[in-house]
Amino acid sequence: MRRTEQTLVEQMQINDVEIQHRMSLLGLTSNSLSSLLNYKPIIESAIENVVNEFYKKQTEVDEISLLIGDADTLTRLRDAQRQYIIDLFCGRYEHEYVNNRLRIGMVHKRIGVEPKLYLSAVCTLKELIFNVLRTTISEQDELNHTLNIIDKLIYFDTTLVFDTYIDSLVGEIENAKRRTEVYAKGLEEKVAQRTQELEKLAKLDPLTNLYNRRVMQELLQRDLARARRHKSPLTVVYFDLDDFKSVNDTQGHLKGDEVLKYIGQYLLDNIREIDIPCRYGGDEFCIILPDCELDSAFSICEKLIAAFEQQYPELHLSFGLIAAPLDSTVGAEELINRADKKMYQAKEHKGSYIMR
Repeated sequence: MRRTEQTLVEQMQINDVEIQHRMSLLGLTSNSLSSLLNYKPIIESAIENVVNEFYKKQTEVDEISLLIGDADTLTRLRDAQRQYIIDLFCGRYEHEYVNNRLRIGMVHKRIGVEPKLYLSAVCTLKELIFNVLRTTISEQDELNHTLNIIDKLIYFDTTLVFDTYIDSLVGEIENAKRRTEVYAKGLEEKVAQRTQELEKLAKLDPLTNLYNRRVMQELLQRDLARARRHKSPLTVVYFDLDDFKSVNDTQGHLKGDEVLKYIGQYLLDNIREIDIPCRYGGDEFCIILPDCELDSAFSICEKLIAAFEQQYPELHLSFGLIAAPLDSTVGAEELINRADKKMYQAKEHKGSYIMR
């Protein structure tokens, strides 16, 4: 059940046993409380004077006057106070009575009445009620007994009011905690997402979105070790654009960037997931092809040449292919150097060429 569908008594789990326990702590018995009903007519006859005097004193306090604010609010408060006083002498102090007292506390908390202001108002009200009873009860023992009961009952009411203050504060703290946890979780997710983005940026070449040189060397070391462990083929492809400097010099760097981005996008769109395309630097590229023989690598390069020369017929590519020797200690750097040398051998031929 939602909180808004429960009474305050239900929300705060105050049952009959709890009510009786609270009353017993203050020495309030059923007989003593029921005796207050005898004085209800006296209080009802004096209620207007009591309420008038109470709010006269209250509105003299600047803090309280500011909280009340206007005449309409004051009228509603007077009606509520009138009922509160009469209920003190109702003779029945069960769930409905307790719930009404809890509501009083909730209202005071919501409009911003500080505990010190509430307590001062209680003292004022109690003294006004006592004055009425002093002028009408002539027998001293009876008067003292009645005033004592009223005093304890108002204490009982005050504990209920402050329970709602505390419950409201606890609720605010819990809500703030939940909001903080939600914010922290969101922030944590944003940090994790940003960290992933930064890690990705640290691995990729910003122009082509291919792996950069540093990451390529790390991945080649890994895949080379795996190929030797499993005795599986691995081919390294190294290629660049012939006379790429002339493109930048004659057509501008934007045109050169366009060409490089085309190559990067082609590789991303057309190679296998396990293949590793890299921009080694400038117009030089490298592809690590795990589980790939030289013939298959040659076919991959031919397809790239065909697509590239259809897009840029005036430009050519030179490729160097090297199969990793699986029975030696040749490292990643040496493999790249060998592929690089084969690429330069390919440049000796006119047009796009693949040297293996």
